[in-house]
Amino acid sequence: MKKIVIAVLVITTISFVNTASAQDYKTALGVRLSSSNAMVNNAVSVKHFITEKTAIEGLLSFGDPLAIGALVEFHKPLGTPGLTYFYGAGDYLAFLKTVNTTTQKTSTDPNFGAQGVIGLDYKFANIPLNISLDWKPELNIVTDINFEPAAIGFSARFTFGK
Repeated sequence: MKKIVIAVLVITTISFVNTASAQDYKTALGVRLSSSNAMVNNAVSVKHFITEKTAIEGLLSFGDPLAIGALVEFHKPLGTPGLTYFYGAGDYLAFLKTVNTTTQKTSTDPNFGAQGVIGLDYKFANIPLNISLDWKPELNIVTDINFEPAAIGFSARFTFGK
C-alpha cells in the first residue's frame, strides 16, 4: 500500500512540475514517511535553509525506536523552477526497546549512527507546500553495527518565509 501511495504522489508531482513555478522558502515543517525499518523512519521533519543552497533538516521519530536525527543538505537547482536535487549527511541518536527472553524484562538500548541522503525537493508556487522524495541509508555504529540501505522516504511540509 505504501508503494502505491508513493507512486501516485510521484506521478502527481511530475505532472505539476511542468506547470508550476516555485517560490523560495526559508523554513518548512511537516512529516516524512519511510518505507523501511530504519532507526529514523516515520518522523516529524523541520527543514531550515541557512544559506540559499544549504539546509539543515531535523527529524524526530516517535514509537520504537524513539529517534532524533540531523542532516546537512546541499540543494542544486534543476531545469524546472522550484525543483532541486539535494544530497547530504548527518547523524542520529535512537533509543530501541529490547526484551530479554530469559528474564522477560524490557530495557532501552541507545543507538548512534550516521546517515546520508540524496533526493528531489519541490516547492509549489501558489501554495505553501514543499514535497520531497529521498533515499536515506543509515549506518548504526553504537550499540549494534548495522547498515540499513532501503530507507526511501516521502516528505510533505508546510513552508514559511522567503
